[in-house]
Amino acid sequence: MASQPVPPSWKDLGKAASDLLGKDLPINGSTLEVKTRTPNGVTFRVLGLRDNKSQAINGDLEAKWEDRKNGVTLTQAWSTSNVLRNHVELENHIAKGLKLELVTTLIPDKQTKNALFASTYKQPGLHTRQHLDLFKGPTFTADAVLGRDGFLAGAEASYDVRDGKLSRYNLAAGYHAPEYAVTVHGLGNLSTYSASYYHRVNADIEASARATYDSKAPSSNVNLEVGTKTYLDNAAFVKAKINNAGVLCLGYTQALRPGVKASFGLALDTVKLSDSQAGANAHKLGAAVTFEA
Repeated sequence: MASQPVPPSWKDLGKAASDLLGKDLPINGSTLEVKTRTPNGVTFRVLGLRDNKSQAINGDLEAKWEDRKNGVTLTQAWSTSNVLRNHVELENHIAKGLKLELVTTLIPDKQTKNALFASTYKQPGLHTRQHLDLFKGPTFTADAVLGRDGFLAGAEASYDVRDGKLSRYNLAAGYHAPEYAVTVHGLGNLSTYSASYYHRVNADIEASARATYDSKAPSSNVNLEVGTKTYLDNAAFVKAKINNAGVLCLGYTQALRPGVKASFGLALDTVKLSDSQAGANAHKLGAAVTFEA
């Protein structure tokens, strides 16, 4: 019997559908991202974002050092909101397929700090993650995904150590094939349900849909969004999605040259197209430019 592949992690269940419906549609502002890599393995990343709604400009500066031979990665980041973050990763040190992580954050002016210890274990047919939030709770969270012949089943749960009770639990199931994927989630202690579908129709066209039902919402309606992605050539593609509220999103991404990519996004509230008073609250426009060297 052929060996089973390593299934995706809990957070990546339904990722193909989520990426098609969410990525490369910069409708909430303007983003500039610059990535550079030095010969000794240090990667620098600068990210700037101007939010259309608040007009605020935020930025992040990140440096990442990676020693792939020894499985060690160190990431340090500093944001314009004065948040300092350190992330240490050790992979395949104690056992093959095991990764240990320590993430710390500090806000100096507020003296707010946090520390998260995490582990990930991957083997054919199994992908598990655990993390302990030392200052919030403390809270222990664990998830696991089992996979066999394309069928996936996953669960996530959080346990509040101080209160001694289960604070959150979620379930998921799906089927992943090379050309399509179906995923069903039960989130928020099984109060919210979502089902997503992704299909690579051919080499140039992809399609996806997602339905979400929140049993605690005032109006128990099912929210639906449908999207598609079409490759114009090997350097450009367009995206379109629409939801049941009548919001239409359009996106265009062009690779200008190796390492340089530009994306443009437009969101139109089709219900308010004739409303001259709707203005920017109904329609959104944004752009994102990425440099990588």
